[in-house]
Amino acid sequence: MIVRRRWAAAATAAILVSGVLSQPVSGAAAPAAPRPTVTLASGETAVVRVQLRDQAQLDQLVARGADLANRPRGADGRVLADLVLTGAQLAELTAQGATALQIVQRAGDGARNFADSLRAAEARTKAGLRAPAAGQRTADASAAATDTLQFLQAYWWTSGGQTFVQTEVATTATDDPDVEITVSWRTADGRTGSFPLFRFEDSGEYQYHYALPQPVPAKPVQVTATSSLGGVTRPVTPTVWPNAAPPPLPEGYQKDFIDAYLTPVDIQARIKRLARQYRDLVDVIDLPYRTQGYRRTAVAYLGDPAASAIVVESVRFGDQKMNGVQVRSVDPGRASRPLGVSYRDRVLTVSLATDAAGAVTSTTDQVVAAINGRFGDRFQAFVEDGSAGLPMPVAGPARLDDGLQGTEVPTKPWTVQALRIGVHRDGSKIGVLAYSQEHAREWATPLVTLEFAERMLANSRTDAATRELLEQVDIFVIPTVNPDGANYSFHDYNFQRKNLVNHCTGTSRDPRNRNSWGVDLNRNYTVGSYFDGYVGGSGNCLSGTYSGTSELSEAESRNVIALAREHSNIRFAMNVHSYGGYFMWPPGAYKADGRVTLPRPSIDESKLFLDSARRIVGAIAQERGTVTWPSQTGPVADVLYSAAGNSADELYYELGIFAWDFEVGNDRWNAATGQWEGVGFQPPFDEAHGESQEYAGGLVEMVRVARDYAAAQDG
Repeated sequence: MIVRRRWAAAATAAILVSGVLSQPVSGAAAPAAPRPTVTLASGETAVVRVQLRDQAQLDQLVARGADLANRPRGADGRVLADLVLTGAQLAELTAQGATALQIVQRAGDGARNFADSLRAAEARTKAGLRAPAAGQRTADASAAATDTLQFLQAYWWTSGGQTFVQTEVATTATDDPDVEITVSWRTADGRTGSFPLFRFEDSGEYQYHYALPQPVPAKPVQVTATSSLGGVTRPVTPTVWPNAAPPPLPEGYQKDFIDAYLTPVDIQARIKRLARQYRDLVDVIDLPYRTQGYRRTAVAYLGDPAASAIVVESVRFGDQKMNGVQVRSVDPGRASRPLGVSYRDRVLTVSLATDAAGAVTSTTDQVVAAINGRFGDRFQAFVEDGSAGLPMPVAGPARLDDGLQGTEVPTKPWTVQALRIGVHRDGSKIGVLAYSQEHAREWATPLVTLEFAERMLANSRTDAATRELLEQVDIFVIPTVNPDGANYSFHDYNFQRKNLVNHCTGTSRDPRNRNSWGVDLNRNYTVGSYFDGYVGGSGNCLSGTYSGTSELSEAESRNVIALAREHSNIRFAMNVHSYGGYFMWPPGAYKADGRVTLPRPSIDESKLFLDSARRIVGAIAQERGTVTWPSQTGPVADVLYSAAGNSADELYYELGIFAWDFEVGNDRWNAATGQWEGVGFQPPFDEAHGESQEYAGGLVEMVRVARDYAAAQDG
C-alpha cells in the first residue's frame, strides 16, 4: 500500500495560512510528549493551529474568506493551518473532521500582553503535528529506477544548542502524486537516520518535496534521497546556513531601546522625541495622504435582528455629532395614515403606515426606502439579512454609535510620518527604506523599525562604524503604515488586519461584520494585482485580502509609493511583517493558469537578493540564535504564496528598488514535544522584544548591504 504524503496549495490561497509540522527523526529524537487537549469557549476568539480534514476543507475555508496566517504545511494528505476562529467556528470545523492542535493566541492575550509590556517598562524605568516515522520504500528496491531525483536544498545549522538539517528534493515523476521520497543522513561519527519528505504543489503545479527542519545529533556530513520509484540521488554534503555573520559589535554599542508595545499615538510621540533629540541627523516627513482616522459611521439596529429589523447608519462619521442620534419607529395611532419620516432634535422618527382598521402595514423594505429617500444626505438604511418583506415592528428608540472603544485616540484624519536619518539628507547618498505595520495586528513590527532607527542614531555619537554608515546611506523609516487599523487593533479587535475604510455595500455593512471591514493594504498596489488577474487578492470586501475598489485606492498605500517616488535615491527597501519567520523578495504574485509569475529577476539581481539575504539572516541570528529557514528564504511566490498587488513588487518592478519582506516571529523549537510552535501576532512582550532586537540587527545589516552596493557601483 502506498501512503500519500502530499499537500497542494489552493489556486486561490490568497489568505495567509500557517501550520507547524514535526517529523520524528530516526535515531535522533526521543518520543514526543503527549499534546494537551485544546479547548475554546463558544464566544471566544483565538488563533488556533488546526489539522484540517483534507485539502477540500482548506479550499472551502479559502472560498469563504477565512482569516488564515502563513502558508499551509502538511503531510499524508493532512493540512495544518493557523486560523482566527471563534469557539463556535472551531466546533464546526471539528465536527467536519478537523483537529485543534494549539491555541497560538487568544483574543484577550493582545490586551494582556500590551498591559504586561507597559508594566515591564514601568518596572524597568524604576529599576506540528507529528508525522509517521519514515516508512520502508513501497516499491521493489530491485526494480529499475523510473525517476530521477535532485537536491534543490540541503542545509544545516545550530540554534539553541540543537542542530537541524533541512532539504528540498525534486523528482522527474512530477505527475505522480504517490511518489514517496525519503532522506537519509549521516554525521561525521557515523550516526545515521532518515525522515520523509512531502510533496508540495502550488496552484496545481508540482514544485518539490520538502520537510520542516529536522533535529539531528550533530553536523550532518552527507544526505541521500531515495524515492518509492527507485530513484536515488548522489550523496550531497549539506551546506551550513546562512554562512554569513556581521562584524562584531564594538564595546559600548547601544541597543535595546524598546520596553513596551507601542500604539500609533506612542509611535507619534517617539518620532517627535527623536527629531528633537537628534536635530542634526533627523528630518520628519509628513506623508501627503492623510488616512481616514480612527473613525467609523454610527449605526443601530431598529427592530430585532433575529426577527425583523433594519439597519440605520449615519452618512457622516460618528464623531461628527452622529453618535447618540436616536432612531425609532412608531404607530401613529390613527387609521389610514401614510408612511412618514421626520428628523428633529437628533431623533429620526419613522411613523408607520396604517390601514383603515388602524393596523400597521409598513414593511421593512418600505421603511428603508422612505428613510433613504427623505434623508439620504444624513442616513443610509438597509434591510437586515433575513428581514426582507417582513412587517416593520414598532421599535426604538435605538442610539446610533460608531462602536469604537479607544477614547484617548484622536479621531481626526491621521498624518502618517516617516523618519529620515543620515548626515547627508539631500539625495546624494544611496537610500534605504524600512516600513512596518501595513497589517494592523502585527504589533511587533514597528518595534523592529524603531529599535533600528534608535540604534543608528544613538550609536552615531559613540561608534565610528555607525557614524560612517550614516555618512554613506540615507535612511527612511515608516514605523506604522496603517495607524487607523493599528488603533482599532489595540482598542477594539486585536486581530484586525486591514485599515478602517469600509467599502462594503448593502447587507455587508451589517454591524455584525465590523471586524471584517477594511482593505488589505498589501494587496492594494498596482503590480501583479487582483485587478490584473493575479492570485492572492479578493474582491470580497469582507475578505482578509480584500484589494480595495481599485489599485492604490487607499491613502496608506499611496503614501508608501509617494515617499519612494519623491526620493529616487532609495534603492533598497524592507517591508516588516509578522509572523512566521520568512525572508522574501519578488516576484510575489502569479496568475493561476500555469502558475505564471511576474518576471523573474536577472541572474545578477537574483544573486544579489540571495547573497544579501544570507548576510541579513546571519545578522538576525547573532542576537539569540534565531535562524530563518532556507526553505522560507526566497521569492514570495515560491516560499509563501501568491500575494497579488503587494508593495515589494510595486517597488521593484515600477521603481527599480531591491525590495524585501521580513516575516518576524519565527517558529520556536520545543525540545520537550519535538515540535515547532508558532508565536502569534502579539506574543508575550518578552518574545516581541526579542523579535525587535534580532530583526533590528537585520535592518542594520541591510544598510551595510546598501553601502557596499553603492561602493561597488561607484567603483
